Amino acid sequence: MTGMHLVIQGVEVATGDLKALAGLSRGRRIERVTGNAFRILHADPHSREAVAAHCEGAALDWGFVEDGRRLSDFGLLALDMDSTLITMECIDEIADFAGRKAEVAAITAAAMRGELDWPQSLRSRVAALAGLEESVLDRVYRERLRLTPGAEPLLAAARRAGMATLLVSGGFTYFTDRLRERLGFTEAHGNALAIEDGRLAGRVEGPLVDAGGKARHVARLRDALGLPPKRVLAIGDGANDLMMMGEAGTSIAFRAKPVVRGRATYALSHAGLEGVLALFPA
Repeated sequence: MTGMHLVIQGVEVATGDLKALAGLSRGRRIERVTGNAFRILHADPHSREAVAAHCEGAALDWGFVEDGRRLSDFGLLALDMDSTLITMECIDEIADFAGRKAEVAAITAAAMRGELDWPQSLRSRVAALAGLEESVLDRVYRERLRLTPGAEPLLAAARRAGMATLLVSGGFTYFTDRLRERLGFTEAHGNALAIEDGRLAGRVEGPLVDAGGKARHVARLRDALGLPPKRVLAIGDGANDLMMMGEAGTSIAFRAKPVVRGRATYALSHAGLEGVLALFPA
């Protein structure tokens, strides 16, 4: 039987919590992976409920990982953009220039929790942007867009491991195209905002990249690369990422809504994207 290790990580990992978790999981030894990530060797996965309860109270991320599992075991990394690769929701920030950020952000949050029909919610939010000058998109990209901590190390490690990388977003091609060039993604896909006379028209053009669209892009590239699902790693945060994550053998809910955390293989709610490398060393 393949051994399992328990990976613990967070903003701060107290020695007392590590010792308690080693006891709960009946692990043999604790070793440091990085500054804020530790591995409890040969832990018992049957202790999952007790470990989850302790980590919830201690604000720690946890995951049982097979001995020897590495990033190079995967051939494709698929990432959501808004609130995953980057720290914001682009549509909310664009809406700020129309004085409608609070209204749009509330719809975004409800859609990400799975409480609204996603395509309908996108169209209503995009309609709120009608009339804004196209130059607003450049301002959002330059002034507000920030990469999530750990994003660049993760993508660099994926390239070194020979993985294809896919950015697939319900957001907008204005941002996915620039991030593809900046970060070297194999492919990037999003929704195209219609522009008329230098202003946002309040609608999107072309096929909608919704939950099904994201899943189809993952499945298409996976199959084109000749990879089985077990060699696909998908990371997302919202309900519209669940179908995409279902096309992958391993999924990670990143700073995610409860509906996503409950269905993902792993959840990272405290660590940055470098936490992926604590689970699967490069």
